[in-house]
Amino acid sequence: MPFSFERLRIPEVVAIRPRVFPDGRGFFLETYKYSDFAGSGITEHFVQDNHSKSVKGVLRGLHYQKVPKAQGKLVRCLVGRIFDVALDIRRGSSSFGQWVGLELSGEDQQMLYVPAGFAHGFLVMSAVAEVEYKCTDEYSQVHERGIIWNDPEIGIRWPDVNPMLSEKDLILPLLKDADINYDY
Repeated sequence: MPFSFERLRIPEVVAIRPRVFPDGRGFFLETYKYSDFAGSGITEHFVQDNHSKSVKGVLRGLHYQKVPKAQGKLVRCLVGRIFDVALDIRRGSSSFGQWVGLELSGEDQQMLYVPAGFAHGFLVMSAVAEVEYKCTDEYSQVHERGIIWNDPEIGIRWPDVNPMLSEKDLILPLLKDADINYDY
């Protein structure tokens, strides 16, 4: 199998390592194969791919979409390094309000599967980072929501305590005030 799957502290969030085939020309790897992912329990179909480029210190997130347009994401860092975070926003879940974080880089090729019902964000740790992620539903501005990156009740331990944020991300609500309709 060209992938290894590791369920994290919140078991619905999965770290995925593809098998990399390096040689003198560079490398080759598969980034997604439905049969392998389904064999590990990830059966969602991806319908949209997104790609971002950001400079060091940029924090994007924590973003999610409400039901019926909730998105699962398969995140990978193509260039540079990021600290990637998934926050459980499934009301009724035993891990509601808990988060997991993982460093992703273009060097190690590790990916993170963030299922629907989780808010997602990342912080750029290198001079530049390019991030690509597959989504299980299309973007919907009407359903787009977020949670402030530094909510003290969540306590995410970001590697940088003074990140650059978009105007939109600066005014996101605390988790306790967020517009969430995802039930466990």
